[in-house]
Amino acid sequence: MKLRVGSRGSHLAVIQSELVMDALKRARPEVELELVTMKTTGDRILDRPLDQVGGKGLFVKELDAALREGRVDLTVHSCKDLPADLPEELPIAAFLRREDPRDALVLPAGERGIPADRPIGSASPRRQRLLRELFPGREVKSVRGNVLTRLRKLDEGEYGALVRAAAGLKRLGLAHRISRYFAPEELLPAAGQGILAVQCRQETRELLSCLSDREAALCAQAERAFVGALGGGCSSPTAAYAVIQGETLTLTGMYIDGVQRMHRGSVSGSAPEGISLAGALAERLKEGGK
Repeated sequence: MKLRVGSRGSHLAVIQSELVMDALKRARPEVELELVTMKTTGDRILDRPLDQVGGKGLFVKELDAALREGRVDLTVHSCKDLPADLPEELPIAAFLRREDPRDALVLPAGERGIPADRPIGSASPRRQRLLRELFPGREVKSVRGNVLTRLRKLDEGEYGALVRAAAGLKRLGLAHRISRYFAPEELLPAAGQGILAVQCRQETRELLSCLSDREAALCAQAERAFVGALGGGCSSPTAAYAVIQGETLTLTGMYIDGVQRMHRGSVSGSAPEGISLAGALAERLKEGGK
């Protein structure tokens, strides 16, 4: 059997797809794999914030089309980049074991602190809002492009610091560029941050389920359910982070309402009931916003 693995063409996306392919080779050595890369609309439009041009769906539209048309058999995504609502015919077959979920600060080469005359760069509305809380008075400016492009802009003096997902930097072999990690209490991670998601057609779902990590799946499902219950996306800053101890899942969620007030709270309960817990937390926070 041969399976074609669809991926965005960026260096990080290819590395992440290769991680999934390596795991699949170990679990299903009889399966032959081929990597198929493509450029998405989100990769092409780099001069405007995502919320102005269609949100996270811009990174998956072409990959979804390739799945539907049979040009690929599975696609690999950073879970945090997937829209909350997915087509029923293209389910997530597996969530891989979570890498570091935290956000990380990256400074210009040779600097030991954030230069006062340059902005902090981040394209995420979630990070932008939380960074303004952490660094009052500092300019926070959007930055687009792949990781290496952003690092070049940083080192050339356009930005005083970048804030990126630690998981992506580590997968790229760039952990040495991390100056500090932000605790979830400082910068609550995006839903699914650090988790790779494998999407497929219904007929391939069972074959790929062997890749899924139970704890990552339970956390990702709860986090995504929280964002989905709020209708959150690029234009409405949301965050959700779940941890499991024993069989207890604790979910912390945050969202910004229409008048820019921040609402944050936590809920704990049975890990398999994470989706219900997420819905209850979302409703509680929405009630607090009325």
